[in-house]
Order: sequence, then structure tokens, then C-alpha cells
Amino acid sequence: MRQTIALKVNGAPRQDDVEPRTLLVHYLREQLNLTGTHVGCDTGTCGACTVLLNGEAVKSCMVLAVQANGAEVRTVESLKGSEYHPIQQAFWDLHGLQCGFCTPGMMMAAVSLLKRNPHPSDAEIREQLEGNLCRCTGYQNIVAAVRSAGEKMAASGAAQPVSAGASGE
Repeated sequence: MRQTIALKVNGAPRQDDVEPRTLLVHYLREQLNLTGTHVGCDTGTCGACTVLLNGEAVKSCMVLAVQANGAEVRTVESLKGSEYHPIQQAFWDLHGLQCGFCTPGMMMAAVSLLKRNPHPSDAEIREQLEGNLCRCTGYQNIVAAVRSAGEKMAASGAAQPVSAGASGE
């Protein structure tokens, strides 16, 4: 038995039928073709699937698509614009990525933090990212990238760091 859900994904209204047990990560990847949200562990441990659900960072492998009914979901694709989002540019400039598998989840967790606090301490950045695992880096450059993006966003007056971006349609 399928269930109809209605939500906003990256600023675009969506209405789709889903199996009630479909995870949000699989809905995003398989039905909407938003493959920037990665499937890592399927147990909520790695954070590769982090998206924003009503502005808060959540691991989309731990949320059913039907639980997102009526919500606003933003994926890493929402950062896409004519120019790099400050978090993308900072990860690039400060070598906050290596293989890139964890990067979308790291960036979305960071965007959630920077929306609340554009000037976080290193300890606050580390606390926000503690559920996002990276097997390639020592996290130093990731922390520096988040700090740098926060400074740039605050200096530019970016009140809403996530654009309406791509909807996957």
C-alpha cells in the first residue's frame, strides 16, 4: 500500500507516492534523482546522508519519507547556484575534502550550524560535525573550512545560506 506525501524539496513542491517504509535517503536518490545525498552506513552512524529537514541537519537514512510529509527538505543540490556557495568554496579553498564521499553530509551539517551561528568556535564546529565521519582527513581542514565559510557568510550578510537551488526535476 503506497502513501502520498507532499513536501518541498530544494524549494520545489513535490507530491509523490511512496511505500510507507521508504527511507528519506532512498526517496531523494531513487525517486527524485538527487544523488548528492550519499548512502553510507544505513545505520545513522556516518552522516553521509545528512540533509536539512525544516532547517535542521538530520541523517536521512534514519527518517522515513512519510515522516517528511509537509516538511521542507534541502539537499546538497540546493547549494548549487551560478557561483559556489561559501561552504563549497571554503571546502575547495582550504582542502576540506579528499575523496568527497562524506563532503555533502559535512556541508549540510555545517550549513545548519552556520545558519544558527555564523561565528562558531572550533569546539562548536566539531560538536556539530561529530556525527559525520571522514576516513580521509584529520578534520582540521574541515573545521577551518566551516569557520571560513561562516566568516564569509556573515560578512556578506547572507541571512539564508541555502538557496532554492536545484529540485531534481
